Amino acid sequence: MGYLCDQRLDASDILIGHQPFAFLVASGVLAAADSALLARDFPQYRGAGFFPFDPADGGESIGELVEELTAPGFADAIGQRLGVPDLGRYPTLVTLCRSLNLRHGTIHTDSRSKVVTALLYLNTDWPATSAGCLRFLSRIDNIDALVSPEIRPVYGTLVAFRRADNSFHGHLPFAGERRVIQVAWLTSEDEKLRKIRRGRLSRLIKWLGGFLDRRIGANRDRNAAHED
Repeated sequence: MGYLCDQRLDASDILIGHQPFAFLVASGVLAAADSALLARDFPQYRGAGFFPFDPADGGESIGELVEELTAPGFADAIGQRLGVPDLGRYPTLVTLCRSLNLRHGTIHTDSRSKVVTALLYLNTDWPATSAGCLRFLSRIDNIDALVSPEIRPVYGTLVAFRRADNSFHGHLPFAGERRVIQVAWLTSEDEKLRKIRRGRLSRLIKWLGGFLDRRIGANRDRNAAHED
């Protein structure tokens, strides 16, 4: 028995949109009974932001969940709903985030090397605030130009979207713990290796310069954006 309740992709309350880009939002894809185990096994990163997944960083349950998320069958189920046939044939890059600084979450599209991105949230609760809540947007210069309700990053919520030149998304500044597993299906193995190398370097920099990392962009504009 696995951790993913992938039948939730067929639930009547799943949100699937196709304009201005393809996206989906599903809730309850993780059993509540597994929450404590996954929280215990989630990596304790030194530094904020996303880091390439290394099984040695966390416990067994997180590794097993990552295997389920990257399985070709699950990928094909996501791709079918986003108009991407045989998504499971693309190489995957898995990155995990435990916490964010205020500079994170600026509006962007994701890089051209990404075909589809999925985010699975593992936060047992979330404050009654919009800060840190994912937004799919119609514009790159307006965090309030929502194309669907903002998404609270609570345990068991899965979002996925097909990368496009207008797949704008981001969130209002937030500092603190925000646990998420990200899976990106990439255009090539070369792009995967490049991103892993860059991610490892970024991890070292964040480890060595944690204080500076917290200061950079701390007063960013709520509509700040970057290209990918």
